[in-house]
Formats: sequence, structure tokens, C-alpha cells
Amino acid sequence: MVDWLAGNRVRGTSTERTSTTGFNNTPAISGGWKEVARTTLGSNNANINVSSIPDKRYYMILSDITLTGAGTGGGARLGSGSVDSTANYAQRWSANGAADGASGGYSNYHSVGGYSNSDEFYVTYIANKSDKEKLIQTHRVYGLGGGAGNDPKRAEYVSKWVNTSNPLDYINYYQGGSDQYANGSEIVVLGWDDTDTHTTNFWEELATNTASGGGSTQEVTFTAKKYLWFQCYFELSGSTDIPRFQVGNGSFDTGNNYAERFSGNGGADETQTSRSDIHIDKASSKPFFVNGFIINNASQEKLFIIHSTEQNTAGAGNAPTRIENVGKWTNTSNQIDRLRITFGTDTINAGAIMKVWGHD
Repeated sequence: MVDWLAGNRVRGTSTERTSTTGFNNTPAISGGWKEVARTTLGSNNANINVSSIPDKRYYMILSDITLTGAGTGGGARLGSGSVDSTANYAQRWSANGAADGASGGYSNYHSVGGYSNSDEFYVTYIANKSDKEKLIQTHRVYGLGGGAGNDPKRAEYVSKWVNTSNPLDYINYYQGGSDQYANGSEIVVLGWDDTDTHTTNFWEELATNTASGGGSTQEVTFTAKKYLWFQCYFELSGSTDIPRFQVGNGSFDTGNNYAERFSGNGGADETQTSRSDIHIDKASSKPFFVNGFIINNASQEKLFIIHSTEQNTAGAGNAPTRIENVGKWTNTSNQIDRLRITFGTDTINAGAIMKVWGHD
């Protein structure tokens, strides 16, 4: 849920607020997303297990995965006390914008791997009510080959684990065949509950830029972190320039070092390779809201998951538009420490905002 402040500024729910001032102005005592468990592999392994997860009403799971071998594929499972590897899962999925597949009686709640030597990034949400089936949403991007000439792939899953007796406390990622998760692959579990009063929020505010009006570029710089979460709200005074997204370290990379895959309004995926930027919307002067995550490992290509919503013509009779995008920046030497969005000849109205959170 998103609340709107004066000047078209965006405010999220209390689960997303992490400081006492500015954009996310809720008292620190009201809690937030807290890291409750993490497993990082110290050597190659066919499994990543996260156990003894404390009972929280909601989870956000960040999965940074590198695979070592044949691409035989595996999956993700939950458990209470131990992993449930039986056929107690059902899922619906779409890969690369294709029509949904759906099936019950699965032994996992989403696939993991299936592509050789690929870096992957997952953002997952789980509703964890002990007496209800556990409902799950997952967004996935995988690099599928190094270099800007290879477009990334994507998948979306909605799933459930049918246990109605216990809260979950165990997550298992497994691989089949000869494939393994590479040293350094990890699963980070964040928890949120309305009774939490901690002040140790995982998502640290790194940078905010609120536009005063004019100009066609808005940017932020910040201390680099492994996991990045960014949000933007824009309204333009111009016509229909396509907003473009660029990143960099020390300076912005304007070379042909990006690749992307995206879908507008549920249409067939489009891909663009060896680009100098990434789409975050189709084209409009209407207000639009952007929500994105980045895995920001210095020695690996940077993978993006980005969702955008555009108002379209005002009024309830006009449906908004959307774009779903995965992308990558092919730098394998440095972490991202800056983001910017450019609008060609359009100018940015006052009140537009960019905000970045992060954590290692």
C-alpha cells in the first residue's frame, strides 16, 4: 500500500519505513524489516539450508545464487523443524512473459537453477500465519551468460505451502544432478511483525533526492551496499520521452554495457542487448512510480528487478499501465554507488523523488 503526501511524494507502509525523518517518517520504535536469519555458503554445496527462523508474520527473502555446473535445476522448500520435501506445494508461474503454467502436488514452491553457471537473484515474500496455508510471491532474474550481448531471463511465481499447523522455521534450496550452489551463494531472511519494536532495521536509507523542478535528469550517489532497494516517483512537464535508467561507480556508465528484458501491460517480452541504459517505463508525461531491487556484488554482473506503474489519463475510468523489467549491468569489477534516470528533452516537475536503501 502506498500513501501520497503533498507534492506527490510517496510514502510506504510502516513495514517499509526505516528512519524518523523525511520520506519514511515513522518512529524507529515501530519496527521494520529486520534480518532474522542468513546462510552463506563457505564452499560449493548442493543445498543451502536456513534453520531456526523465528516466527514472524511476514518474510522478505533475498537470494543471491551462483550455480557451478550442468544446470540440472532444483527448487525451494519450507519446513517446520525440518524441510518438507513431500508434495505439499502448489505453484503458478510465468517464465519470460509466457502464458502461466500451474500445478499442484509439487515438492517445491519455486524452481531454482536450470541454467549452467548462471548468477541468479530472487526477491520473495511469504505470509506466515500458522493456521493458514503459507502464501508466497517470488520474482526471479538470472543473467544467463556474461556480457551485454546476452539478455537476462525472468520468472514470476505465486505459490503455497499447505501446512496449516505450524509457522515455518526452515528454508531449503536444493539442486539436482551434479549441479551445486557456488561458494558465497546465500539466502537472507528478513522478518516483520506488528508486535516488533526493534530499531535494527535491515534497510538503511542511503540517499534521497527530491526535485525542485526543471532539468531532465535526477540522480543519487551513496555508499555501495550488496543489496539495494530503490523507489522513484516522477511527473514530467514534457511529452512522451522514455525514462532511462543508468548506474555506475565513481561516474555513470554510458557505454553499451547493459541488457534487459521487459513486458508492457502483460504483452510479449521484448529484449534489448548491448544498450547504454535500461527502460523503466514505456513513455509518458503522466506520473509514474518505480520499485526496484539490485544485487550488487562487485565481482559479478549486477542484476535488476524493476516494476513500474504509470497513472495514464486521470480518473477511475482509465486503467493505469505497467512495465515489468529485468536487466543487468555487466561491470564485474566494482559495486554500484550511483543511480540516475534521464528523460531526454522532458523536464521533471517539482516534488519528484528518488530514494535508495541498502544493506550488506
